Amino acid sequence: MVDAPGERRSHAVPTPRGGGIGIALVALCVCAWLGWRDGRQWWWIGAGLLLVAGAGWWDDHRPLPAWPRLLAHIAAGACLAAGLHMQGAAMPAVVAAFLLVPVLVNVWNFIDGIDGMAAVQALLGALGLACLLTGPGRMAAVAMAAACVGFLPFNLPKARIFLGDIGSGALGYLLATLIAVGLSSRSPGIWPLLLLPVAACLVDSGLTLVWRALRGEAWWRPHVQHLYQRLSRRLGHPAVTMLYAGWTAVAIGIMLLLARAPAVPVWIATTVFASLSMGAWLRLHGAPEGRNEGIGR
Repeated sequence: MVDAPGERRSHAVPTPRGGGIGIALVALCVCAWLGWRDGRQWWWIGAGLLLVAGAGWWDDHRPLPAWPRLLAHIAAGACLAAGLHMQGAAMPAVVAAFLLVPVLVNVWNFIDGIDGMAAVQALLGALGLACLLTGPGRMAAVAMAAACVGFLPFNLPKARIFLGDIGSGALGYLLATLIAVGLSSRSPGIWPLLLLPVAACLVDSGLTLVWRALRGEAWWRPHVQHLYQRLSRRLGHPAVTMLYAGWTAVAIGIMLLLARAPAVPVWIATTVFASLSMGAWLRLHGAPEGRNEGIGR
């Protein structure tokens, strides 16, 4: 399984893909163990992960059309929602879990174009969320972070192997799971904070899709118009990975600072941070790219 360079790729050298299978296997083992120890709801969560990882594994070996992949992601969201429902989660948290899966799975699939970025973002997100979760949720977050640490030496610039759809999909699903567990266990007043660890990737992916749709482009097709892709052509992969890591670290710092604050300051702070992030995206995305100096994978 080799990812060949192309006009819709951010690397210049043929590179193996599918290395994220290790992350998926670790997470499946953790779900099985938590299901045996803490209740069968984790088996439902593991079933959703198996659907996402299975679709990604298939796509890594032989391209899978978009609709079967999306159906697998929706079914995985239903599994996660069922698991939370069995835990007694409130209906808003259950619905949010269902929606988070297809969104974050595809967002993480988008950002797997820059060396180290998807794994670093997932690592930071897992560590940040681990600070707000307790019990099985915290164990799952720590295991996810450890799996990312194990993968990163092979994926840091210049990458020797890529996550592939199996790895990026697994990371997106696991982040959706951690956020959903937080939604089911924390008061609604701090729910906006739980999205801050994934805010950088959500802002970039969301605004890019809106920008492409407004331009009349086929927004669902592969492209190289995300902000991180445009920046990588100017700055190179290491700089972009570190820039986004700093963006996410600030978001996590705000989350931890306001974790015990009343609802009103939480909503104000998250709204201000989101607004500043979108403003920065608009400014940087509109800047001319300049010459490509050949920096990249």
